[in-house]
Amino acid sequence: MFAEFKHTLRRLRGQILAWGIGLFLFGLMMAFFFSTIGEMEGLQEMIAHYPEELLAFFGDALSLNTPQGYLDTYYFSMMTLILGIFAIGASAGLVVGDEEKGILDLVLAHPVSRTSLYWGRLMGFTLALTIIHILGWLGWVVSAGVSGLDLTWIEFLRPYLSLFAVLLLFGTITVFFSMILPAGRVAAMLSGMILVSSYLLVGLARMNPDIEAIARFTPLYYYQGGSAITELNWAWLIGLLASSVLPAVAAWIVFRRREIRVGGERSWRFPSPAALLKRGQ
Repeated sequence: MFAEFKHTLRRLRGQILAWGIGLFLFGLMMAFFFSTIGEMEGLQEMIAHYPEELLAFFGDALSLNTPQGYLDTYYFSMMTLILGIFAIGASAGLVVGDEEKGILDLVLAHPVSRTSLYWGRLMGFTLALTIIHILGWLGWVVSAGVSGLDLTWIEFLRPYLSLFAVLLLFGTITVFFSMILPAGRVAAMLSGMILVSSYLLVGLARMNPDIEAIARFTPLYYYQGGSAITELNWAWLIGLLASSVLPAVAAWIVFRRREIRVGGERSWRFPSPAALLKRGQ
């Protein structure tokens, strides 16, 4: 298991550095822009002229001159989609990527069990996601003293905990999809559709309370974003983390029982017309 864990980290090291350093620099840049936003004259008057529905869709836009409103609007409201690209893309090929390349059967020919391979790779992905979050968090922390963002390192950390939990859930969902769908790219596409749909549905629920009952069934409804700076909802956080266990375990069970293909993608297995005719006789 530890060998697969290290192998996954080595395979993802390029993405860890690219995403982590990118988010570090992005956070650093956005932190220094905060003082500029706060000094803009007539900002609140200008925002007040925007449609109320548009302001509601993007969350706490009326509080752009506060640290919480600034981080929520300009950073955390979009980060589920941005960092979701990595979470979904990396998890989609976590196991089936080698299978589609035709090398997974060779790996399993060595003295390594499917259980060790699966959980080792999943733990490697989880640590990779954690490192990226830490680097992004550091970008805000190191600039807090000179940017005017009067927040402690713990207050900066809380939204990242919520972001990590929801992206880990989408990562495990994608791994499960990759086990039951014909190809990893199909699993990534389906998870991406769910993520974007959840994002839009939660935004629309802020505009129309009648949609909120439906939005409650989406994972992003329980993502707190910048609002977690002042108070983190631990029940929502633990619920997201616990929910990620179910698809992870389901994917492991499917992986243990299904046949490993030699290479390439599977196809949709629909019964032929002849088979349907035989069943009808």
